[in-house]
Amino acid sequence: MKIHIQGGTLIDPAAGIEQQQDVYIAGGTIVALGAAPAGFQADKTIDAKGLCVAPGLVDLSARLREPGYEHKATLDSEMAAALAGGVTSLVCPPDTDPVLDEAGLIEMLKYRVSKLDRARVYPLGALTVGLKGEVITEMVSLTEAGCIGFTQVDKPIADTQVLLRALQYASTYGYAAWLRPQDAFLSKGGVAASGAVASRLGLSGVPVSAETIALHTLFELMRVTGARVHVMHLSSAAGVALVRAAKAEGLPVTCDVSANHVHLIDMDIGYFDAQFRLDPPLRQQRDRDAIRAGLTDGTIDAICSDHTPVDDDEKLLPFAEASPGSTGLELLLSLTLKWAEEVGVPLVKALARVTSAPAGIVKLDAGRIAVGANADLCVFDAHAHWRVEPRALKSQGHNTPFLGYELPGVVRATLVAGRVGFERG
Repeated sequence: MKIHIQGGTLIDPAAGIEQQQDVYIAGGTIVALGAAPAGFQADKTIDAKGLCVAPGLVDLSARLREPGYEHKATLDSEMAAALAGGVTSLVCPPDTDPVLDEAGLIEMLKYRVSKLDRARVYPLGALTVGLKGEVITEMVSLTEAGCIGFTQVDKPIADTQVLLRALQYASTYGYAAWLRPQDAFLSKGGVAASGAVASRLGLSGVPVSAETIALHTLFELMRVTGARVHVMHLSSAAGVALVRAAKAEGLPVTCDVSANHVHLIDMDIGYFDAQFRLDPPLRQQRDRDAIRAGLTDGTIDAICSDHTPVDDDEKLLPFAEASPGSTGLELLLSLTLKWAEEVGVPLVKALARVTSAPAGIVKLDAGRIAVGANADLCVFDAHAHWRVEPRALKSQGHNTPFLGYELPGVVRATLVAGRVGFERG
């Protein structure tokens, strides 16, 4: 199908461009910008006057819940949520049931995704068998099946020797390890960030040292092995400072932060509101401020949704017993725009944190608008607002700490490989 996106403001964070320009699409790719190519006859015209035309968002952490947790969400529902949020490429963790630690399971997931033919999905394989932290997986066969990296998700490896060997293996073959920094023992049993709020509410705490000790260990092992590491879900000011120092040293490290932690702090828990039960837990205001500063100066490469659909029953439990997580695919763009507005970051720079930067981490041909590039695009109204309500979400998971918020940014259309996957009437 040939598509003409007319009259919109084209925003290409990869090139630093923000200007009014038409986009012409044919055969799943962008064939021209500005003026139509000779003989171009559009089958469909999208009126983008007053709207932004940006690369489709690249989300570095979105749980799709298949296989094994279909009662929480399905590929069908979460792919619909991704496109409604302008997300065209997403990375999914392996903490499913069964765990994605075998090539056959990866191939089955990719087959299911291809049949739905919606957003692009890039699976992470388990770093250790069953995510138990004991035996390293067959990374070569998992990569051949389609994995783009390896992770323990939220299950830290307690045995440092196992972590060392995993990083040696990954380094040998040039694979990336995606690791969330948390000490297995200091974080054990914690449900809130250590501090005055957790103490007042009587909640078991997770100290900042659980993150910093893990980062010190990880960076030392990177120096020994030369492994390439992506640090997932930073949550503390001290953690941001350590990553900044590691980058200045020249270590091959990138990192992301959850959109939740860009905006929320531990005080938002209020009186045991389980919507704010997240992992990692929300920390103090100084930590949030450091995260925002790290995003602005480039220490933190990307913002992810950390999309984790949780059913209502698991959120109606007492705070300490409630399942951590929140829906986020449909909020990623809006929360990025909200951050940009609040701290005065230019739109093109803010969008880089959810397009070109994460695409670079995964080494995807995405996150840019250029002739010959894949036509993965998001058309949105940066000035319109919407209210976060369960009925407004396509995700099967309706739990989020932002329920009731008025957020900027309404997606009008999402295209994947030149196909209109979502269009708001």
